[in-house]
Amino acid sequence: MKRKSANISSSEQPANGHVDQSELSSVGVISKVLRILEALQNSSIGLSLKAICADTGINKSTAHRFLKHLERENYLLRTEAGAYLIGPRLTQLSARTNMSAALQAIARPILADLWRSTQETVNLGVLDRGTLLYVDVMESPHEFRLVSRVGSRRPLHVAALGKVLTAFLPASEYERVLHGIIFQQVTPKTIGNLTQLRAELEKVRCQGFALDDEEALLGCRCVSAPILNNERVAIGALSISGPVTRLSLAQVPGLAKTVKSAASNVSVAMGFSLRRTLSYRA
Repeated sequence: MKRKSANISSSEQPANGHVDQSELSSVGVISKVLRILEALQNSSIGLSLKAICADTGINKSTAHRFLKHLERENYLLRTEAGAYLIGPRLTQLSARTNMSAALQAIARPILADLWRSTQETVNLGVLDRGTLLYVDVMESPHEFRLVSRVGSRRPLHVAALGKVLTAFLPASEYERVLHGIIFQQVTPKTIGNLTQLRAELEKVRCQGFALDDEEALLGCRCVSAPILNNERVAIGALSISGPVTRLSLAQVPGLAKTVKSAASNVSVAMGFSLRRTLSYRA
């Protein structure tokens, strides 16, 4: 995807009306470097100089100069075939990024909108060490409400959030996580074995949301949808939860549509592609 060059609005210009050309030039350089890194990030096998120029619209001599500098600093690697790849230094920087903190900050206003529209408890969860970890909770204003504490954990098979996070795991992790689950019978409705869970997760993948129908707590329901990256892997999940007296089964389809829309909005706000994140795998 080609990005338009940076523009400076009238509100950003100096009072005398003149733009600092050196500053504008620096912004242009940063923009081009970011375009190169984004192009490489989207390629698992690397890109040649020619392919990078075609993908970014940067001329060959400029792109070559940037690439050589990034290679010298170990931000990029160059293969024997001449393809450029993301290098160890950039990978280490990315690995230190606190994804949960970024996800929580970006999702907050969307969670608030969901909270206002449903008036039920809204939850944000991530997969952590084989369990569901709650990283944000906005409590329903109703006196009778379902609330989980930030920092609390639940087994993946028990909650709608956990089902979604498991269903949209990458194939390389899916089986490992499944076989690490200990099937605790929290309520009479809790999924009791791996065969039942596999069937439930297939259903979740097909419909794009999960339902916890009194499986974590009798008298309570929860509807959850995944926050997906460009590979359609869940980097988190959000949900609404409440008593069955307010979240009837007849309301589930409408609530699921609302939750899926909110989750997609978080995906887009995180910088992921709307078109790809909406394409749930069958």
